[in-house]
Amino acid sequence: MLASTSSLNPIVALDALQLSRAIHQRHYSCVEVMQAYLSHIAVINPQVNALVSLQDEEGLLQQAAQCDAELHAGKSRGWMHGMPQAIKDLSATQGIPTTMGSPLYQNHIPAADSIMVARMRSAGAIVIGKTNTPEFGAGSHTYNAVFGATGNAYDPARSAGGSSGGAAVALALRMLPVADGSDMMGSLRNPAAFNNVFGFRPSWGMVPLGSSPELFLQQLATEGPMGRSVPDVLALLRTQMGPDSRAPLACAPSLPEQSLEQDFGACRLGWLGDWNGYLPMEQGVLSQCEIVLSDFTALGCSVEACSIDFDPSSLWESWAVHRHWLMAGSLYADYQDPARRCQLKPELLWEIEGGLQLSALDVYRASRIRSDWYRAVLRLFEDYDFLLLPSAQVYPFALEQHWPRMIAGRVMSSYHRWMEVVIGPTMAGLPVMNVPVGFGSQGLPMGLQIIGRPHGDMAVLQLAHAYDQQCQWVQRFLPSLLHRSADVV
Repeated sequence: MLASTSSLNPIVALDALQLSRAIHQRHYSCVEVMQAYLSHIAVINPQVNALVSLQDEEGLLQQAAQCDAELHAGKSRGWMHGMPQAIKDLSATQGIPTTMGSPLYQNHIPAADSIMVARMRSAGAIVIGKTNTPEFGAGSHTYNAVFGATGNAYDPARSAGGSSGGAAVALALRMLPVADGSDMMGSLRNPAAFNNVFGFRPSWGMVPLGSSPELFLQQLATEGPMGRSVPDVLALLRTQMGPDSRAPLACAPSLPEQSLEQDFGACRLGWLGDWNGYLPMEQGVLSQCEIVLSDFTALGCSVEACSIDFDPSSLWESWAVHRHWLMAGSLYADYQDPARRCQLKPELLWEIEGGLQLSALDVYRASRIRSDWYRAVLRLFEDYDFLLLPSAQVYPFALEQHWPRMIAGRVMSSYHRWMEVVIGPTMAGLPVMNVPVGFGSQGLPMGLQIIGRPHGDMAVLQLAHAYDQQCQWVQRFLPSLLHRSADVV
């Protein structure tokens, strides 16, 4: 588990903001940065398969040289100027394959960038390739028929989580300085927890999602940032966020220009645990999260166990209807064609066929339940400033296992039921950050969700930052793969 950053190339050892300063202060040229990352990736990536569709080295070095020429002329594109970046393989990248992990789209090369990718390029990022994802992002385990599975940063024989699994692994193994991801059912939180990094799901609407064929009904998924430090996460979020006319439901920024440093002496935290025994947890997960509660009290916070006055099974039923409905709508054209249908994985067929059985009244009822859930959460926030939950119900599992079929003796009813712990913030559209909480008995990472009030994104980031200054799990516990690979280099 332990590896010293002193054994790494000093360029890849830098966090994103540190690298940005080093580039702009001309300590390193953009060409040197690109060479360092490509050399590191050549050694590390074959062992975990996190980065896919990697671009031609000569072309990337030419782009880096152009960035150097611009700096020499006194021009910077932004804080990401000349920084290598790989985009999650669900987001459109102009001229670079965007497969969505599906054989149906393995040759798909978009003609334009998505909104988020365009913003990252405008800030100076050089896109070197994509990060691996499950097929159409379905499932919290990153494997697909196009590129195969992505191994965990701390044990490549284990799951990286998902659907931003490739992003989290590349970030943890210093193959990227910062990473983008997306989150419908914990896809920014679960892989971050599984790989000992930070993953932030912003308030819904803060980061415009698109472009998309459907602009009004999809109100669950969002894109967002991942990083090895909270300042890096905040920097990327500021690049990604903000309204765009192509995304009519995107909201104006609600992120004040203020410091991450904050006093939490009067802060009240509610620990939801396993929701009074409703959520089955693998042995060790709950106790590991509970141990770090003392780190919050050391910051001056008061922490107490709490519960939400709401039937969790009805929340799951509402979630399942929303998920069926949205996925059936987006994939129905592929499902209609028998030649294409047979190339969809069974879990996607299950989602689509579940959606085809729904009525308009079913969807309306599910939305009413979701609305009641939101109101119940608001009532709890009258007593607490933040809520805390584990980020996953199991530790990273075997790479060849498609999904956990059982947790603590309880059978999982679907391919995603084992991640039920993440649906609450999604259904309420709340800001939530995964923060690392250390390692279990097998040396595998776990994380904790810090859940904020509606549009309280900055407050979540501030608490996460204060916690990180207290614990520093990312800085103190690097993957051992980095140490072994440094010896090879």
